[in-house]
Amino acid sequence: MSTDVTAKSPAPAPPGGSGSAADRNLLRMVLDGLRRNMRQYGMLIALGLIVVLFAVWTDGDLLLPRNVSNLVLQNSYILILAIGMMMVIIAGHIDLSVGSLTAFVGAFAAVLTVDHGMAWPLALVLCLAMGAVAGAAQGVLIAYFGIPSFIVTLAGMLLFRGLTEILLQGQTIGPFPGGLQKLGNGFLPEVGPHTNYHNITLLLGVVLIAAVVRQEFRDRRRQQEFALDVPPTRLFLLKLTALTAAILVLTLLLASYKGAPIVLIVLGVLVVGYGYVMRNAVFGRHIYAIGGNLPAAKLSGVKDKKVSFYVFLNMGVLAALAGLVVAARLNAASPKAGDGFELEAIASSFIGGASMSGGVGTILGAIIGGLVLGVLNNGMNLLSVGTDWQQVIKGLALLAAVGFDVWNKRKSGS
Repeated sequence: MSTDVTAKSPAPAPPGGSGSAADRNLLRMVLDGLRRNMRQYGMLIALGLIVVLFAVWTDGDLLLPRNVSNLVLQNSYILILAIGMMMVIIAGHIDLSVGSLTAFVGAFAAVLTVDHGMAWPLALVLCLAMGAVAGAAQGVLIAYFGIPSFIVTLAGMLLFRGLTEILLQGQTIGPFPGGLQKLGNGFLPEVGPHTNYHNITLLLGVVLIAAVVRQEFRDRRRQQEFALDVPPTRLFLLKLTALTAAILVLTLLLASYKGAPIVLIVLGVLVVGYGYVMRNAVFGRHIYAIGGNLPAAKLSGVKDKKVSFYVFLNMGVLAALAGLVVAARLNAASPKAGDGFELEAIASSFIGGASMSGGVGTILGAIIGGLVLGVLNNGMNLLSVGTDWQQVIKGLALLAAVGFDVWNKRKSGS
């Protein structure tokens, strides 16, 4: 009898056995979490890998403080456009006119400030109003006249490009007033005691980290209250650690050069504001609703025409802001400004997780997609890769992102 008891008693675990099982369980948990949240984390991981690869290939030049600052300045207007474009695509539309509209607004600003001597703050307000009018005009045709957005914005692309040529008469006009130049090239002023770092930038970095941590915990708690699926705790903490580390590194890099660019502050305000609207506001939920299932949204009482109209009005304002930033960055308005910007914004949105059929995407995803393209451009320039191969690589990146979206949908459906 005693022999049977002895035989049934568990054998002592070999050294490291329980630890190995725990490690396997943790790995399985992380992989399952990544699988379930692949759309959310996929491009974030890809961005990290791209940064690491180019940092190695360029012998660290990619992460030099001066280059990181230039990376922000060079891609700021594309990121601004990507925010608006993501909202347009989520609503089930497309906008091909934003590149030409940025050029037109830049030309309008040059005529007002350089040719007519208008004060730059007033010119800035008028330019934003002009963008709102242009976006509203396209929104009326799309929402209330039922003309497809592809056709309307294609016509807008030709129209605004022609108006730009007319305003500038084929010439480049500049320079802009100093105050307007700071929008594209300026940095926050230095205050406080003299250190090796930019004090305001360090403070902003700490505030941003605290805000991100607070928001992540709040979102997770809200999802749990509504019995929604949330990532495993360890995966959530891993994500939080990675975000905190990324913000800290970026803060230290910028603070060790000239500090945070002014346009980065503008971009941060846009990301926070539009992120809140798309996550929490009724208008944001309606954008997702009409893009995800238009007939169901109509039956639910969503005013789809009104929502579509305001989406394009908003896109016009953001395109005007991007036009002011790029004109200030170049310190001149050029007839060729904005060429290809619409394609960069669309690519940023799709790389950042937008769906071809609408109803899917986030503001943060648009920023991540824009940064992927920006790091690719910057890294390839540092490696002296020709523009021909740069186009090939960016095309493959876009194709891979859309292919991943299709594969992810099929897998989720099955």
